[in-house]
Amino acid sequence: MSPHPARWPLLDLDVAAVRGAGHEPVPFQQFIVKVHSRCNLSCSYCYVYEMADQAWRQQPKRMTGPIAAKMAERIAEHAGQHDLPSVDVILHGGEPLLAGPRWLTELTGWLRAQVPARVNIGVQTNGTLLRPAMLDTLKELGIRVGVSLDGDAEATGRHRVYASGRNSFDDVADGLYLLDSPGYRDIYGGILCTVDVDNDPVATYEALLKFNPPAVDLLLPHANWGCPPPGSGYADWLIAVFERWYRAPVQETRIRVFSEMIQLILGQPGAVEGLGLQPSTLVVIETDGTIKQLDSLSSAYPGAADTGRHILTDSFDAVLDHPTTVARQLGAGALSPRCQTCPVMPVCGGGLYPHRYRAGAGFRHPSVYCADLTKLIAHVRGRVLDDVTRLSTARSPR
Repeated sequence: MSPHPARWPLLDLDVAAVRGAGHEPVPFQQFIVKVHSRCNLSCSYCYVYEMADQAWRQQPKRMTGPIAAKMAERIAEHAGQHDLPSVDVILHGGEPLLAGPRWLTELTGWLRAQVPARVNIGVQTNGTLLRPAMLDTLKELGIRVGVSLDGDAEATGRHRVYASGRNSFDDVADGLYLLDSPGYRDIYGGILCTVDVDNDPVATYEALLKFNPPAVDLLLPHANWGCPPPGSGYADWLIAVFERWYRAPVQETRIRVFSEMIQLILGQPGAVEGLGLQPSTLVVIETDGTIKQLDSLSSAYPGAADTGRHILTDSFDAVLDHPTTVARQLGAGALSPRCQTCPVMPVCGGGLYPHRYRAGAGFRHPSVYCADLTKLIAHVRGRVLDDVTRLSTARSPR
């Protein structure tokens, strides 16, 4: 009989013992809502469609009105029970804008009418549908827009293409130029870029800067010990971008991974999953109403993100004691012995949870990007602490 794909945490993490030792659950504050389960692009590295878990094939294309209304009720219930001052709702897919302006308006109305907290709504889109009518709707609804793009036309054409093979770059660029115009700039959230080590790092960064993004997020391709990353040299790639960004006379944009590392290096708390030891507060709702963990867990094995819960029958509190939720909120206690003694652990935090997976054992392993993260953090720490020391010396009285 084959071993369980993830003994830890699903079999080997004793949730009752963790709670008995005093670890308290942290309420969810980020709700990833899969409003549309299909996409108009066919990106080669997509963890939803191209990796281990193919459950999207059984999902309805669009979340129905009754499911969306009940989801809003469940978010309201959770926010009220835990006295949350605000919640973040990120509309996701597939391609969420395929749900259409009318549906997005209805969903936004349900959320803002029911949730007894500030509701910050964003959408993560491939950018191909960002045209004036859609942007007018998003602006009217106060929905911030994040766009996925991997660099210039050549970089985009390598992975982010239509099913026909046509490059999506021109369509996305048109949308980004509109988003950066005075009428829509206030809803422009930034650009999300998946790192491809075959692309020149500085040229990639400067190609993104042409769209004047308020923020850039650089993501490592989803990989694990059984499905290793494509290529090598991720630390060197990111260090090259860091130096270009850090040495600029003025900050041209915020790069989240570097900003968060600097915060953690200086002893401040982090705010993103995949760096630091802050508990994860993110949960996913599929188009059919099933409640899931971090959706990039789909890259590990089929069912890795499953909780067995559904918004029609279960509260979000019911997911807080799921072993995977507990593991993602346990901090250093969820890490491998090797990670717990590592000098960069408070900054690295073990890396993104899905990247720790090893088949037959589970997620209590170092990240498959361990060597790259160690090298990158050491570089950033050295540059930042050298500058702190230099500034302190310059300001000290003589």
